[in-house]
Amino acid sequence: MTFQQNIKGKQILVTGAGGFIGSHLVEALLGHSAQVRAFVHYNSRNDWGLLEELGPSMTSGIEVISADLRDYHAVKQASKGVEIVFHLGASIGIPYSLAYPNDVVETNVMGTLNILKASLENNVLRVVHTSTSEVYGTAQYTPIDENHPLNPQSPYAASKIAADKLAESFFRAYGLPVSILRPFNTFGPRQSLRAIIPTVITQLLDTRKVVVGSLEPRRDFTFVSDTVKGFILLAGKDGVEGETFNLGTKKDISIKELILLTSQIIGVTPEIEVDQRKIRRKQSEVWRLLSENSKAAEILGWAPSYRLEDGLKSTVEWIREKKQFGKPGIYNI
Repeated sequence: MTFQQNIKGKQILVTGAGGFIGSHLVEALLGHSAQVRAFVHYNSRNDWGLLEELGPSMTSGIEVISADLRDYHAVKQASKGVEIVFHLGASIGIPYSLAYPNDVVETNVMGTLNILKASLENNVLRVVHTSTSEVYGTAQYTPIDENHPLNPQSPYAASKIAADKLAESFFRAYGLPVSILRPFNTFGPRQSLRAIIPTVITQLLDTRKVVVGSLEPRRDFTFVSDTVKGFILLAGKDGVEGETFNLGTKKDISIKELILLTSQIIGVTPEIEVDQRKIRRKQSEVWRLLSENSKAAEILGWAPSYRLEDGLKSTVEWIREKKQFGKPGIYNI
């Protein structure tokens, strides 16, 4: 069976649609004239998360389903009549997973199992499952390619490895057309303060005092528009079933260097303070993540378009406009 790259008019389900990357993906899919069904986590306020940022003119064209990934009946209903599933829904945040591992494992493992079972039963033509560079742990060699050993250093990373392996097993055992996308550290507008870049920006704009954990870890930051481009390219590519693709810039930067670069963009001199509460145990800290992206480049035709500096400028502008985005005085896990 061939798969057409043009997603115009296709029926698409996005889980985690109310999240950071999910909301950007929904926005891009609507721009491609896709028929989008957005799966968001149920709450009594009927709050659609970051989909609300798109505004009524865009959200009016979305079918929103508020439910829980752990409910198989809800997932099965949501994926009926769907051609493509983008599975981004997950319980994220490494400090959160250290505090509440049960919730993270139940959502990420059982939620993914439900997506895979429902997609198989409903004859979905393509499933794109979202992984994370955290599954690699601290780099044993760099740049990190898709064959790098998996080394979970947090319950979150372990849950994502389990979910990835379930996806692989459904391809091998049942022939489910599933592919795995493994973004490195995605950043950009709408990201919450659980992530380092919006935390740094918000603190610099608020008091110029940056309170963080360890300054030495190095990360490969990818702007959200580039990550979304990878999702769409993978969804429309033939012959990639059962394959895993890294998305990263093949460049890394330390947290201290990141703070200094962001300060330069904003035009302030930072005061940096290390908070011991934010420092992970030595065995848990991932010291370096640096991607090898040649597989995505060669097979998908993917390449990052945004320099780190340009992405940071866009993120700073967005947070400035939001003004009181998040709670910068509170440690967000």
